[in-house]
Amino acid sequence: MIKKSFPKPSELPVPAGAEGWEKLYPYYLVFQDKLKAVEDEKFWFCDSQHWPTVFKPFETVGTEFASKCLGQYNSRHLMIPTANGIDFRIHLGYLYFSPLPVPENQIAGRVPEFQARVGHYFQNWDTLLTQWKTKVLGTIEEMEALEFNPLPDMVPMEDILSGKGKDGSEVLLENYDRLLQLCYQNWQYHFEFLNLGYIAYLDFFNYCKEIFPDIPDQSIAMMVQGVDMELFRPDDELKDLATLAVELGLQSHFNDSDNVEATLATIGAAQGGQQWLERWAQAQDPWFNFTVGNGFYGHDKYWNEFLNIPLGYIADYVGRLDQGQTIMRPKQELIAEKERVVEEYRELLDGEQLATFDAKRGLAATAYPYVENHNFYIEHWTMGVFWRKIRQLSRVLQGYGFWENENDLLYLGRNEVRDVLFDLVSSWGVGNPEGPVGTHIWPEIIAERTLLVDALKSARPAPALNTPPQAITEPFTRMLWGITTEQVESWLGVGEEGSEGVLKGMAASPGVVEGLARVIMDADDLAEIQQDEILVAPVTAPSWGPIFGKIKATVTDIGGMMSHAAIVCREYGLPAVTGTGSASTTIKNGQRLRVDGNKGTVMILDGDNAAVLVQGPGAHSHHDSAANEESAAHV
Repeated sequence: MIKKSFPKPSELPVPAGAEGWEKLYPYYLVFQDKLKAVEDEKFWFCDSQHWPTVFKPFETVGTEFASKCLGQYNSRHLMIPTANGIDFRIHLGYLYFSPLPVPENQIAGRVPEFQARVGHYFQNWDTLLTQWKTKVLGTIEEMEALEFNPLPDMVPMEDILSGKGKDGSEVLLENYDRLLQLCYQNWQYHFEFLNLGYIAYLDFFNYCKEIFPDIPDQSIAMMVQGVDMELFRPDDELKDLATLAVELGLQSHFNDSDNVEATLATIGAAQGGQQWLERWAQAQDPWFNFTVGNGFYGHDKYWNEFLNIPLGYIADYVGRLDQGQTIMRPKQELIAEKERVVEEYRELLDGEQLATFDAKRGLAATAYPYVENHNFYIEHWTMGVFWRKIRQLSRVLQGYGFWENENDLLYLGRNEVRDVLFDLVSSWGVGNPEGPVGTHIWPEIIAERTLLVDALKSARPAPALNTPPQAITEPFTRMLWGITTEQVESWLGVGEEGSEGVLKGMAASPGVVEGLARVIMDADDLAEIQQDEILVAPVTAPSWGPIFGKIKATVTDIGGMMSHAAIVCREYGLPAVTGTGSASTTIKNGQRLRVDGNKGTVMILDGDNAAVLVQGPGAHSHHDSAANEESAAHV
């Protein structure tokens, strides 16, 4: 039972130099004094899994669209009986969520609507999913067609002759609004199937827990996991390119992958090089629309804009192949283990229970791949195009003198950008020799906001705010973020007397290993990872796949059984402990760790923080082959 509390928002210290930070963001995104009584009653947790660093003002667009659209499918589309959306606020630069339950007296009335709506999707899954992809790709294509160019010195003569009657400035205004609308549109599409994927999995999960009370969470996940998911395709493309390079004898040409132009020229001049370059070009569209971040920040780097990133991963794969290593994911082993676990539990059932088990598992296995595959199309591809267009617009406005640096637009809110655009077209339209008013205003404001953002970055976020409920029961909160009753108690130090330095979290992917820690706080530092180290990070991204073949295990601060880190580790056969809360700030580079993905524990074996092993939530200490004995009594 949780009794302690986290600090209230007003109790957290403001980092030096960040006083007045609230003016960075819209009024509806920050806690308000007039709502303090209400907001302090809610339990808020920090979603550093998706938003691990401080927002610049414009970057809130991703969290606003995503958070709102997640909620609409719970509360307006699917009418989930027990869960509305998730309220969201930014505090001290970081995002906090508070799940919104459905009032008890409304639950029964939503059940028929929920069943009808969810039933329609599951009965027409393949057809609707095909339509979904068409909608999403159409949106991306329209985004790509939008351009932001400087205004002409005069209206073209052909516009005079045709009687067009417009000066062209409306295109700049319309394209900006249309870009935002299209981004918002794909975020609505994002959640059309995602919540259904979680619902199908949760339905199977709950049924398994009902008939097999001792079944490990990992075993349930294993029985529905995919193998050839599209989210892994970018990494698989790099592995194919590395394999082809070795087959063609091109290994010696990958020694300077940071110099992309020279490396590709050298490869092209070599025997077999043109064949490799054709395959390289083929892989880029669409699979290099992939970011080393998560797509929510303007500074995220994308493979198709920084070709040294995928080329460097290929060079690493080439080197490992030359050393006789296996770089491919163990697909066949994963499939065999999945089938073994499924049959092991099926053998304990018969009749109606077996039929129900098969039906629920089949539905979950069908819906599950979307839980990851959507990520490529929205977070990576859509947001990659979006940020590229925003940078183009920012450069145009920089050229008119609104700010000094080409990406300074990110220090404006999205509605402030609309004001800047009209300031520009108004000044241009009337021929004002002094130029837009904003050129005299925004440089100073941006300088001030830059200092505020930098000051906020100096402090890590509190994991949660206010008093948590007696038990964390909301399914998405537990499954995706790993916010469980046990984990909240761990953050609060409940029952931790004499356990200083202990790290525990979600048992997210099985296995036990020992190795040296490599703490990664930024994707730009991924190149530092050495063979057989243990990755420790606040959170991982799907695009980190190329380094998963080098590491022995993963430990993260946040994330549940359905987080990206958990799913990717299971697909690569690596142990993982997610949702530790503080691993990235507790563990130091080079410390020796023992990661137990079966029990959800991390033991620091040396240094000041050396700890005693303590079991975490979602843990299990038996192998599935013991399930027959343990579960038979419950069937």
